[in-house]
Amino acid sequence: LAARLATAAVEALGGDPAGFGPLLAAAEILHTGSLIVDDVQDGAVRRRGAPAAHVEFGLAAALNAGTAAYFSLDRVLPDLSRDPLTQVAMYRSFMAALRSAHAGQGLDIAGHREAMDSAAATGDARPVLEAVRLTHRLKSGAPVRCLMELVAHTCGTDDALHRALARYGEAVGTAYQITDDVQDLTGVVRDGAPTKLIGEDLRNGKVTMPLAHAVALLPRTELTALWQSVRTPGADPGTVREAITALASSGALRAAREEADHLVERAWTALSPTCPRPGPPPACTPSAARPYAAAASPEGGTKNTPSDRVPAHQRGWKKWSLGESNP
Repeated sequence: LAARLATAAVEALGGDPAGFGPLLAAAEILHTGSLIVDDVQDGAVRRRGAPAAHVEFGLAAALNAGTAAYFSLDRVLPDLSRDPLTQVAMYRSFMAALRSAHAGQGLDIAGHREAMDSAAATGDARPVLEAVRLTHRLKSGAPVRCLMELVAHTCGTDDALHRALARYGEAVGTAYQITDDVQDLTGVVRDGAPTKLIGEDLRNGKVTMPLAHAVALLPRTELTALWQSVRTPGADPGTVREAITALASSGALRAAREEADHLVERAWTALSPTCPRPGPPPACTPSAARPYAAAASPEGGTKNTPSDRVPAHQRGWKKWSLGESNP
């Protein structure tokens, strides 16, 4: 998902996605590494329709491979720009994303059980919803935000567009994780086989977005019974199925999907007016990257101004829509 989004952004900025192949490949490797580690920490046994890496290759090898993948971006960042200040900014974005993702994973491991206890007792869903949103924004939104920032740095965008691209990436990444929460309860079948076991999050006693939304949708007694049935990790399959049925009947899955959609829509509304328009666009290839200020110099070409702009769809930019996630 992140690579496809970044490709669309590069095209919208007038660049050739082929020149960004190493960056996009590194981002995919990093994402895969995070999934390997996530499966270890969650005890998940399947991923993308096959045994999880730690099941296939052992715990030690999986952890080593997963953490090694975090350094994949470090191999390509020096080639994205020759400007020292831009390189520093890129490394700062990269390190900030790693810190955020690890913090989000830590919150995810903690599980938000105390917050859900309080929500079930009071009927107030706001604190637990905010806790889950923060977790998703850090764990999944920050890495996609980073990738969009790297594209913006390489293409030399102005500050307003840079911020809008970053926020849009964060929104799409966060919405991806919300969608993944829903798909954990509905299942995803690819090539005739499930990508992972249905209800793993409930089985692990984790609070995800549908469960948090159920606080405001289920009667207090039903919510409390449901939560107590899955609060302790290791719920049996029958209990997990009953919990999924109750969540789906309450409208919690629909509420989560709608939140993901609205999150992306709001970010797109902010991004759309800032999308660059031709005339001519600044060079947008890793080998020609430079600070945006240089684009305004006689040596750097012509800087885009608002008067140069035409409707975004004429540049091939398409609003990103969340389809099936690739958990």
